[in-house]
Amino acid sequence: MRSVELFAGAGGLGLGVSRAGFEPAAVVEWDRWACDTLAENKPWPIHRGDVREFGYGDLGAIDLISGGPPCQPFSLGGKHNAYLDRRDMFPEAVRAVRELQPRAFVFENVKGLTRAAFRNYFEYIRLQLRHPMVRPATDEPWADHLARLERHETSGAHDDLHYNVVVRLLNAANHGVPQRRERVFIVGLRSDLNAEWSFPEETHSAEALLWDQWATGEYFERHGVTKRQRQAVANDIGGKAPRERSDLLPWLTVRDALADLPDPEFHPNLATRIPDHRMIPGARSYPGHTGSPLDQPAKTLKAGVHGVPGGENMLRRPDGSIRYFSVRESARLQTFPDDFLFHGAWGETMRQLGNAVPVRLAEIVARSVRDQLQLGGEAGSPIQSPGKAAPGRKRRQRAASPRH
Repeated sequence: MRSVELFAGAGGLGLGVSRAGFEPAAVVEWDRWACDTLAENKPWPIHRGDVREFGYGDLGAIDLISGGPPCQPFSLGGKHNAYLDRRDMFPEAVRAVRELQPRAFVFENVKGLTRAAFRNYFEYIRLQLRHPMVRPATDEPWADHLARLERHETSGAHDDLHYNVVVRLLNAANHGVPQRRERVFIVGLRSDLNAEWSFPEETHSAEALLWDQWATGEYFERHGVTKRQRQAVANDIGGKAPRERSDLLPWLTVRDALADLPDPEFHPNLATRIPDHRMIPGARSYPGHTGSPLDQPAKTLKAGVHGVPGGENMLRRPDGSIRYFSVRESARLQTFPDDFLFHGAWGETMRQLGNAVPVRLAEIVARSVRDQLQLGGEAGSPIQSPGKAAPGRKRRQRAASPRH
């Protein structure tokens, strides 16, 4: 199956999609360092440049479009400008869907997209992806276009290209990623597929981790943690067994993810033998930013608006000592493979990782979509020629004076 990856970044989402069985026909990214990272690791057809200038006419039939439109307009750590932010690339995601008419798409973004302040614009995004052929008129305010989309949606006359769209906030930790990272996933399947699809079920839970730690002690025994050290963990993060065992697997922790890596602070000579694994000095803790406890999933790795967030991307040991995660450790927490190399200085590399989708989470969602598409046949094919309105809709589309 063939895919197109937009806003690829360092390739977390794209790598997961590729692992799920999709072959990229084009990978589009504007950032120099991210493109160097992609080129270092994957022989993909990488197109460096502004996605707004990218043409889709020669790509042929595409089964899946995936991507993470820049999230700064919606990020809780950003300026919250949404549609007023020139970095809002959701219009380009919609254009790609309109022109390529894939059988499915998978877009992701930060949890901040669901904030009450952005609720109307989020619905606008969803309706555009559901009805990509109902294009905005030249200089049409987005609120007016939203109203037209709402009328089109409620009319029930959907004989043009449209998608069945579902949205869910996923916590990566609940799917076997050693990081509590919440991302909004927007998945659409083309309506002519008559597909029935839902998000994959969760496989891991906090309750199961607590059971392994404080009921059976299996977690601590596996890691060789002594009873005295366990008391330090309990003092740091608290420790109480649930009343009953969960049927799910335990959350993976920072200790789980990093167990076989030498600590770059205490074993620098061993650490330097591993790519991207060196001690970064200068970590400091301050209120609200105290690092990730060793025996819980990591807090969300962040890119930072003005460089690496000092109190965010840190390891916190049970004794209270802290240090920055190395690049390799951060990659582990994002479930990148150990042979995946990153280009750029430390701050730049951490930006790439902080913006990435955990590879494992991307693969789980993409594999579920692929399985559904396989039920409908292998070859992707557009409903109609890209850019043309469906029969019975020409008059309405002309009246809208769509922007090309």
